Amino acid sequence: MTLQTVSLNRSYGGTQGVYRHASEQTQTQMTFSVYVPPHREGTKLAAVWYLSGLTCTHANVTEKGEFRSACAEHGLIFIAPDTSPRGEGVPGDPANSYDFGLGAGFYVDATEAPFSRNYRMWSYVTEELPRLVAEHFPVDTGRQSIMGHSMGGHGALTITLRHPGRYRAASAFAPIVAPSQVPWGIKALGGYLGNDKATWRKHDTVALIEDGAKFREFLVDYGDADPFLTEQLRPELLQAACDKAGMPLTLRRQSSYDHSYYFISTFMGDHLHWHAQRLKA
Repeated sequence: MTLQTVSLNRSYGGTQGVYRHASEQTQTQMTFSVYVPPHREGTKLAAVWYLSGLTCTHANVTEKGEFRSACAEHGLIFIAPDTSPRGEGVPGDPANSYDFGLGAGFYVDATEAPFSRNYRMWSYVTEELPRLVAEHFPVDTGRQSIMGHSMGGHGALTITLRHPGRYRAASAFAPIVAPSQVPWGIKALGGYLGNDKATWRKHDTVALIEDGAKFREFLVDYGDADPFLTEQLRPELLQAACDKAGMPLTLRRQSSYDHSYYFISTFMGDHLHWHAQRLKA
């Protein structure tokens, strides 16, 4: 698959790149970023996938996430896809809202018109982009982990529960843990997947755990000053589901932190250290 280099910058002895390619899944040009830390030539490195939240592109975490120092220290490749297809002819929210359509792909493969042609973010981030990254970057495919923020936290946790053998670790910042039960998720899952709520359960972390899906452990941070905490995020539902299923969860309530990248960047290094321990085990 052909890859176009958009930009390359030196950072912490490694290389921060931004790349573009024609996606078979979304039928659009897709842009993503990859940080490759300093390493000996020929060495394969562990990789951390980062899925972003509503309104974001690859650029938000790339510019604000403050991950490169920890990735250089631990020898981790850091991969950040976009959150939706983009470009001429790609449908957005009919009301031009931020929480559906462009920038809000919710990491599902849409089945409802007119979104089904382009909005195939599940297959893009679980199949197409991993193949492309493995072809062009020194990734050890046996040592991968995944993390995300908000909508991307939802994506990271659901992808992990449905591909438990692929990842050695999974964590999230302020994830939408039960989209079937909150306004953001109800709008997105209904708009992309239709009204059959049984199909929503494959894209709902709490529902997946209730239905028997398991992973070795999750790390989740949220801020108690997050304005979306009580209506959209509902971390207590994840705690209850994990407790009932006997699944290990470290759920940390961070005092006075909100939903922004000030929050994410504060705890990013801690998450990456946690990932590195499990990727090197």
